[in-house]
Amino acid sequence: MSPGDEHDYRGKDQGGRADDPYSTLGGTRQTRTRLPDGDAGHPHARRPVRNSRSLITITGVVVLLIAAIAFANRGGTSDDNNASPGTKTPGTADSAPTAATGTKPVQGKNGTIASGFAHDEQGAQSAAANYAVALGSVEMFDGTKRNSILDAVIAPSSVNRFRETLDRAYSPDFFVNVGLNEDGSTPEGFTFISRTAPLGTKVTAATADQVTVEVWCTGLIGLAGEGSTKPVTDGWFTITMELAWINGDWKAVTHSQKDGPAPVGGDARASSAEEIADAVNGFGGFTYAR
Repeated sequence: MSPGDEHDYRGKDQGGRADDPYSTLGGTRQTRTRLPDGDAGHPHARRPVRNSRSLITITGVVVLLIAAIAFANRGGTSDDNNASPGTKTPGTADSAPTAATGTKPVQGKNGTIASGFAHDEQGAQSAAANYAVALGSVEMFDGTKRNSILDAVIAPSSVNRFRETLDRAYSPDFFVNVGLNEDGSTPEGFTFISRTAPLGTKVTAATADQVTVEVWCTGLIGLAGEGSTKPVTDGWFTITMELAWINGDWKAVTHSQKDGPAPVGGDARASSAEEIADAVNGFGGFTYAR
């Protein structure tokens, strides 16, 4: 992490995350949007009876169309899809931005965090998305768990710098600012929530062993419970990670964050604190993959 990136982890006296707990690691927001309702089905006009030749022709077109859709959804050539992760050439994206590539994204886990990503741009994007989730999780507010997360996702050359700046950032003042007790514990009768959900990734620079990835995210942070003075809020932000290929996997070297892009807020009714707590505790997270 370069010195320019460290502002995201500074303490209160440095104008960093302690001033705005909702804008960096372990402090995120989420916005809900409403999709337009789909149109009702339209009645079909009765068509004239086709002769056998027309039916054969149409059947052939339908079969070809289905085959084309199936091939497109595979996200690449048969050689790419049958190859093991890491064999695709970096920079050869062959699918739409929101489509799955079809290559198996991850081979295993390091604790609860995905690991064993492909040695290509797709693997770097998958790693960045999963690391964004881990670095924005509620576990980051516990010193022991935070160290485990950093050891799993940060490059060895950068992990001490991350650890030192984050240890300063997660101060008693910061804990109180987000509604926790000074020691970082959750007040009795409340549920503390911090969750990040990536919406998409893109590569902005790449070499064979070093890739810079932007991760567009939405997230939640706050204290759910009756009478909470720090209710759960939501937001949108973009995380930028520089990742290096180290000992057979991608590791984060730097991390920075900025607000947005954020959509117009929807008009959905805000749920009760109990509903939010039940949702966060009841709905598990995902392993994210490009």
